[in-house]
Amino acid sequence: MEYGTGPGARHWEAPVAHTQATDVLIAGAGPVGLSAAAELRRHGVRCRLVDRLPARLPHAKAVGIQPRTLEIWDRMGLARTVLETAVPLRGQLIYVNGREQARIDLALPPEVPYGFAALPQYETERLLEEYLAGLGTVIERDTELLSFTQDSDGVSARLSTASGAAEEVRVRYLIGCDGAHSIVRKGLGLAFGGGAFPEEYMLADVEADWDLPHGYGVRSSHRADDGTTDDLLVCIPLPGAGRYRMSMLVPPELSTRATDRAPARGDGVVHGLEGGRGPELFHIQAVVDRLAPRPATVSRMRWSSVFRVSHRIVDRYGDGRVFVAGDAAHIHPPTGAQGMNTGIQDACNLAWKLAFVLRGEAGPALLASYDAERRPVGEEVVGRTVRHATHGIETDPDDPRTLMLREAQLLVDYRGGPLAGSPYGPTDAPQPGDRAPDCAGLTAPVATYPLRLLDILRGRAGHVLLLYAAGPADLAQAAEAAGAAWVPWVRGGSPDAPDPGARLQAIAVLARQAAPTAPGTLPVPGYRDAAGEFARLYRPDGPTGFVVRPDGQLGARFPLAGTAAALSGYLAALSAPA
Repeated sequence: MEYGTGPGARHWEAPVAHTQATDVLIAGAGPVGLSAAAELRRHGVRCRLVDRLPARLPHAKAVGIQPRTLEIWDRMGLARTVLETAVPLRGQLIYVNGREQARIDLALPPEVPYGFAALPQYETERLLEEYLAGLGTVIERDTELLSFTQDSDGVSARLSTASGAAEEVRVRYLIGCDGAHSIVRKGLGLAFGGGAFPEEYMLADVEADWDLPHGYGVRSSHRADDGTTDDLLVCIPLPGAGRYRMSMLVPPELSTRATDRAPARGDGVVHGLEGGRGPELFHIQAVVDRLAPRPATVSRMRWSSVFRVSHRIVDRYGDGRVFVAGDAAHIHPPTGAQGMNTGIQDACNLAWKLAFVLRGEAGPALLASYDAERRPVGEEVVGRTVRHATHGIETDPDDPRTLMLREAQLLVDYRGGPLAGSPYGPTDAPQPGDRAPDCAGLTAPVATYPLRLLDILRGRAGHVLLLYAAGPADLAQAAEAAGAAWVPWVRGGSPDAPDPGARLQAIAVLARQAAPTAPGTLPVPGYRDAAGEFARLYRPDGPTGFVVRPDGQLGARFPLAGTAAALSGYLAALSAPA
């Protein structure tokens, strides 16, 4: 099949350099494309990351970092550098017609290891780019995907490179992380249903000298007599004294809707930063004068633009050997900072599955689970952000705890999906498909300080099998059964295949009341649940096993006596999901 050669497509010009250099080509080097590349490289997969822009843009567009994203970055080994750069988001102050209507504190249960944070998108991209460079991959700038074809064996992609030369590259898979106007999505002919908000917004990165509480965002609106909102100011704190990303409605003189300044996209999608004249500091000051809850002067504007918002989602997240992620798959209002974080989770979900298929450890049918797991998440996020943008997050019917956990993306689950094993244990305990909770208070014989489960999972790219029991006898039998179930699947009957320990690492968690064991007597690395936190959060039903997937979701939960059967069933799901 030929993609990207219809009306309006750019035509290829000879001569063409032919390259066969990689397993996966990623189009788009924003946070989602960088995350996809980082996860693929962490799993040992060769990939190329291309971006049509000559340099990183200095735009503070996506700024919110959710706790779930920080957990994912922790397992990658990236969280520390983010924590040293980001600032905490503590809550939001909501004003209507000059009066405070609500104060939302972004409070999470104490066992959640990270809070909400803010970081300008260009800083997020810089940190991911540096991490990726440490794995040996750099962004190929000023390089654009023009078109592609795919067949049963791979994908042929046509690129325009920084030198102006034409290149055709042959890869096994292609991922489109190329934004709201995705060439990959259009090339696949994916439906992108939804609509657009009529309002246009100004965005600006400025400093304000007000005395509002540190770490709190501001939403201040004016409500007309008929109940509609006719003026709006939203401010999100950024690193730096008094620094905010402010958004507000566009005044008529800056509107692009009725002018020839509105760029022709050719795909009917109106979303993102617009070209043409951007707001100046006096435009921002005028809105602050009208709506700010405290008198304030804005200054030091680093960047500004006009922004338009759509809400759309594709009818499927891929076709054959080609996939879309992030804004190429779903776009929606920036309410709650859900978009970039959802896209990063798209990338991580897809990357580990591609790695397993490329290594021959799972069948190609595994890749169908990407759409099955992630598209329902995208649909929920689009619907929720549209509701919050229209009516305000304070009108959400969920109780405050559930609201915060959902905004933090800690409630994303794949229960009932093709990779979720059968439920086991208490119905209100974490089940297959759920996020694997972090917990504190784990101890090891040599360490003189307690560890978190994230400390134990950090740096492990494959699945982790957690074996919980009160003594070594149950653990030894379970570890032996796990090896018997897993080894043939990984090795594929070949003695030259990779060591299965690289793909599945078993770890023992001894119950708090377990008798002391001599060092080296456990069949696998062991930790004690000294604080009882693992038992409280995972609620094991006697000796219990848990499979933690590479993306931090639970793949299986089972009694240790049934380890072999449970692992065989999970591996069968990986090889050929329904």
